[in-house]
Amino acid sequence: MAAETTSDRKRVRKTPLERKREILDAAVRLISERGYNGTSVQDVADAVGVTKQGVLRYIGSKDNLLGMVYLEKYNVGGNVAEFCASGLPGSMADDLRLPAYFRYLVRYNSQRRMLVQLFSVLQVETFNPDHPLHDVFADRQDSIWRYYAGFDWRIPPSFSSFDEVRPTVRKALEVMDGIQLRWLREPAIDLNEEWAEFEPLLFPAPLWDGYR
Repeated sequence: MAAETTSDRKRVRKTPLERKREILDAAVRLISERGYNGTSVQDVADAVGVTKQGVLRYIGSKDNLLGMVYLEKYNVGGNVAEFCASGLPGSMADDLRLPAYFRYLVRYNSQRRMLVQLFSVLQVETFNPDHPLHDVFADRQDSIWRYYAGFDWRIPPSFSSFDEVRPTVRKALEVMDGIQLRWLREPAIDLNEEWAEFEPLLFPAPLWDGYR
């Protein structure tokens, strides 16, 4: 009996959702390695094994693809609402603690290395005002603050309001971004352990004792 050839087999037809997921996964991998400017729609098509037009049918344009990658792959999960639903110490509605949330966020990011690399590459690329995500990243600190300010955090009484904690939040995010860059390089470090060393500097004793 003659051996079965590729042309003899029926092509497996994937659902639109499955194909879109493949496209976005490939785009994440390529952009995290080459950057947005170094990745073409054809590169994504080649990685998935479809035509360029096949990719465009799902994403519309390269700029749309980047938006989907950022919003649907990176900018999901690890948020305060998920932390509140986790049942972890410091996540209760009447005892919501900012340092505990940051520990949760660092732990969450430590489990998605490629997406953190994607974010780090885009963070540098978006200094270019012509980059499709320039405005999104330029507003990132303010948008994160607006989001955090919507929750009832338990903070030390020496702060008259959560607004006074804003410099601490800004520094924590800056430190987190820097540690993540170091984590992506060799020699390897443990992201959670590294954050644990910085946390007492960001939330020092005795000010934050009982509020971590």
